Order: sequence, then C-alpha cells, then structure tokens
Amino acid sequence: MTPPSGEGPLAGIRVVELGAIGPGPHAAMLLADWGADVVRIERPDAVLRVGEGAQRDQLLRGRRRVELDARDPEQRAQLQGLVDRADVLIDGFRPGVAERMGVGPDEALARNPRLVFGRITGWGQDGPLADTAGHDINYLALSGALATFGRADEPPPVPLNLLADFGGGSLYLVAGVLAALVARSTSGRGQVVDAAMVDGVASLLQLVWSMRGTRQWQDRRGANLLDGGAPFYATYVCADGGHVAVGALEPAFFAQLVERLGWDDARDAAASQYDSSTWPALRARLAGAFLTRSRDEWARVFEGTDACVTPVLRLGEAASHPHLAARGTLVEADGVVQAAPAPRFSRTPAPGIRPPRSEPDDLAEVVADWNNTPSSEESS
Repeated sequence: MTPPSGEGPLAGIRVVELGAIGPGPHAAMLLADWGADVVRIERPDAVLRVGEGAQRDQLLRGRRRVELDARDPEQRAQLQGLVDRADVLIDGFRPGVAERMGVGPDEALARNPRLVFGRITGWGQDGPLADTAGHDINYLALSGALATFGRADEPPPVPLNLLADFGGGSLYLVAGVLAALVARSTSGRGQVVDAAMVDGVASLLQLVWSMRGTRQWQDRRGANLLDGGAPFYATYVCADGGHVAVGALEPAFFAQLVERLGWDDARDAAASQYDSSTWPALRARLAGAFLTRSRDEWARVFEGTDACVTPVLRLGEAASHPHLAARGTLVEADGVVQAAPAPRFSRTPAPGIRPPRSEPDDLAEVVADWNNTPSSEESS
C-alpha cells in the first residue's frame, strides 16, 4: 500500500501503531481516516492473511501493515528507527509490553523528544488493577456506568462495547494525542498520553455525576429522566413487532408527540409531563398507542415533526435510510458496508477509504520511505 496522498487535516503526521486489538486499532483508523500516515506493527504470528474484501478486518483500513519480531535485534532496530521518525506512537498493550519491545516511553522519548506516546489500556498505567485483564463490561461496571442501564427489576443489560472501548477508550486517546500535538507545537516537546477506558467512561458520565450532585438523579436504574424511567424517553413496541424510540424530553416536543398521537386531552397530558407520579399510567398509555400501528407507519406519522420519534432500525436497514444515504454516513467499500470517515472538514477533507491489506507491506520499504521523505515538521 502506498503512503497517504497528502490529503486530510493530519496529512504529514506519522504514526506507529503497535498492533493490539480493540480501541487501539480504532484510534489508529481515525487518524488514518484524517490523513495521517499510519504504520501498524504486528508480530509475525499475528499478521492477518484472510483473503479479500469482506473477509478483511475493516478496522485496519487506511494504513500500511508490517510484520516485525522485536526479539530480533535487527528488526528491533528497524522498529526503533520508525519510532525515531514518528510524530505519534499508539500502544494498545498492557503496561510493560512496549518496554520489552525496546520502544517504551523512556527509551522512545529519549531518542525522539518530540514523540507523542499514546497508551490505551482498560485500567491505566498505574493503580491496583493496572496489570489486570478486563473488557468493556468490566470498565463500565467499576466506573458506575453499568449500574445506570436497564430496568430496575432486572440485572444490568450487556451493552455493545461502544461506551468503554471506543467512547471512553479510543476517542479519549485520540483527543489526548491531538491535544499533545498542539502542546508540542508551542513547546517542541512530546509527552505520554495515558488513556484509561475506566477514566474515559467516568468522564463521559460527568452529566450524570452533575445531576446526582444536584439531587436530580436517583442512584437506581429506571427511575431517571435519561435512563428509561421517563416514559417520554423510552422505546416502544409497534404492531408489527418493530420498535420506535421516543425522545420527547422538552415540553414543546412532548406536546407534538401527544398531538400526533391524536389524544383528546393532549394539553392536560403535556401539563403533567414531569410529574413522575403520572409516569406509570403515561407509559402504559403510550405503549398501547404505539401497538396500534406498524413501526414504519409511525415513522410516517412523525416525519418532519419535532416530536423526536424515530424508527429503531436494524444495521441492515440503516444505510438505506434517506438521511444517512443523503449524507453518505454509511458507505460500501471493499465489499463491506462501513462507516464513512467522521467528522467532516471543510478545508482539508479526509481522503477516501483505503481498504486494509490482506498481506503485510515490506518493512524495508516502509523504513526507506520514512527515511527518504520529510516529516510534517521538516516539510513545514
């Protein structure tokens, strides 16, 4: 795979990605989507040779991939040479692995003081659990987030790994890396970014912590405005077994909701919206109303209104929704429907999606390319 074409807001930024799984690859994908030249380092026994198109891991799109055994002195020296020329290193391993590879932060920053060393782990680089295994659900559990999900009379549901792995993990890592690059532009010095998923989830919960601190949040599931406790912020079953999502939080939006439902007492219902004593009856009434039509019929009823009612789409339906289709939010690339690069930039648009390689790139060619072309600073 050839290097990026110089497009995107991060054009000229060089990134070494130590080949882990989960949030590290997602963070590297975002940087590559925005034009950075990302080289993923994988152990020889971990390189994916999985064929073409839909068989590829699309999280690995947009960058070159090389196999490298850091136990071999010559290959370790090549890895160190890449890190010496890099702007950013992404380390998605447990604490201590990068050090054993010869590219821990002490060694790397001593050789390349301008390096931004991004470390992404579940528990962080220190603390009693730093060396302990975990997954998204564990970080949600310990941060307090998991206890806020679900109905009061059921165990917390198992969510997708969007919140800790990617929300509290890769997005906070990317934000930290970009902030460190900005700081480097004035100080001339890089630094270590310690992105712990449990920290990121806690930060994402700040609104809930704020509401709890002002007694607007009860420390139990299904009793609050945003956790399904309020019947006007919930999901409902329709006549065909589909679902709609209702988010009519504000009085003006709730008024449109009950008006479109055709209720004769719409004004009275709107007046008592925030009276929690009325919520059980209101929930039952809404549930009965939505059972009278199919999901798509309700979508047409509420189309173009501010009632904040939307159909709950399956993944296979999302790409063809008129709004997502108009924006190109989901695109087909490499034979796979996937997310287009986000966000969007007016002056430095992101380059197009470059599919992941099923075979690794040649290490010597990548090293030679980085040695023979100027870095972002040298070309500025």
